[in-house]
Amino acid sequence: MARPRGARRLAVAAAGLILLTACTPPPPGLPDSDPPDPTRTVLGPQPPVECAPVVDTEASFDPGAPGLCDSYYPQAGNGGYDVEDYHLDLTYDPATQTLRGVATITATATANLRTFNLDYYGPDIESVRVDDQSAATEYSGGELVVTPAEPIEAGTRFTIVARYGGKPRGYPGASGPSTGFLVTDDGAIALGQPQSAAAWFPVNDHPRDKATYTIAISVPSNLAALSNGVLESRREGPMGFTTWTWRESSPMAPYLATMVVGNYRVVTGTHDGRPVVTAVHTSLPTSVDAELARTTEVIDYLQTVFGPYPFDALGGIVVNAPLGYALETQARPVYDQSFFNVDQGGASWVIAHELAHQWYGDSVSIDDWREIWLNEGFATYAEWLWNEHSGTQRSGGATVQATFDTWYRIFSDNERLWRVPPGDPGADDLFHQAVYIRGAMTLHALRRTVGDEAFFRILPEWASRQKDTTGTTMEFIALAEEISGQELDQLFHDWLYSPKRPPRP
Repeated sequence: MARPRGARRLAVAAAGLILLTACTPPPPGLPDSDPPDPTRTVLGPQPPVECAPVVDTEASFDPGAPGLCDSYYPQAGNGGYDVEDYHLDLTYDPATQTLRGVATITATATANLRTFNLDYYGPDIESVRVDDQSAATEYSGGELVVTPAEPIEAGTRFTIVARYGGKPRGYPGASGPSTGFLVTDDGAIALGQPQSAAAWFPVNDHPRDKATYTIAISVPSNLAALSNGVLESRREGPMGFTTWTWRESSPMAPYLATMVVGNYRVVTGTHDGRPVVTAVHTSLPTSVDAELARTTEVIDYLQTVFGPYPFDALGGIVVNAPLGYALETQARPVYDQSFFNVDQGGASWVIAHELAHQWYGDSVSIDDWREIWLNEGFATYAEWLWNEHSGTQRSGGATVQATFDTWYRIFSDNERLWRVPPGDPGADDLFHQAVYIRGAMTLHALRRTVGDEAFFRILPEWASRQKDTTGTTMEFIALAEEISGQELDQLFHDWLYSPKRPPRP
């Protein structure tokens, strides 16, 4: 996720220091406190929970846990089962702002289950069936508790079919437009981080439970319906509606699923044998299309650093809606239109940021939201690498070293960049500039310590070794030590966890 548009990004060009309006931390001289961010998805205080996911497969049949014990969001996700696949059949009617859905969820029990939970804040549930038998349900505070007709034994594969319909409600207590489901003048946008999926389908809503997805969206035939992965079909249906069916065949964290409906210019093509789908809202100038078309150019460069692109499709969507951020929705990032201002240097930097997430954040997902630096620090460092690369080919881009030096110099010892530890920023500072900037600086400090040869082996090896799974900071440190042959505990302690400015590497 790129930082909200209300801040500024610093870049060092050959001619000197340049300020560029963008979605990263504020420049020096601004107050050291952060104003409230109206675009952040806020789930509000979580009620206390006894967080103990069921793991004893020899125990009697018990309820599945209502949370996965995430450090910051203990009720996110659910215990007792692992989802393999979601098949969503959705109909959205902008005229009535109603969403109707049938969610078919294929899962395997990891414990003996008497009941299990699904995260859900969407329209009213009409029915739930488990293995084609009617199931009882209770709903409270975003937890849909399902009691199947027969208990489910550990190791059993089972299917849930949930039918629902009505006006999406979004998350209670959320501020700003990013509530998981945003109604627009001509359609809708399902988007958000750290959680958004539960606003539009029942889900095990945590990155630990990644699954494949088929997302079929029926909308009025004059509109586009965009989502993740490969566009398998676009089929005319009754009543003037068309169904767009998308398939994401690589495991995906739930918050990376998206649905964008509206008037869009949709461009299709191929690149290296993969389908490319880009879309720009028709209210925006065609210069945005030209900038978004650089997606394949950026992908080509990032592959030289991070290794092969990890998914079957690529592209991007530029919306004209008050998001204030961009998000790395899998295989097809969604961008706020305000990033695409040619007068401010263009959008290739944010494209590089969101595309880097396809490796770090999407293919390799975080195991706990506390470790979000593994997403945002890597993506911010990709910005720096891209700026250096594209600047050598065009006009005066900053070197990575110069960018690092600038951030190190302009923040004094007592500023929050150093006081917020990116390795454990706290839920309130999940998207603080320290996670992005100091996270990227951590990677450059590693590079300076182990040398370029080892560093540029570590990055693609991390992407390859953890592909389609999750990763932790400790696993990354272990890999860096394995490849470099150095002991790196102090380096990572200073840069990720110390509340003061580390020594310059």
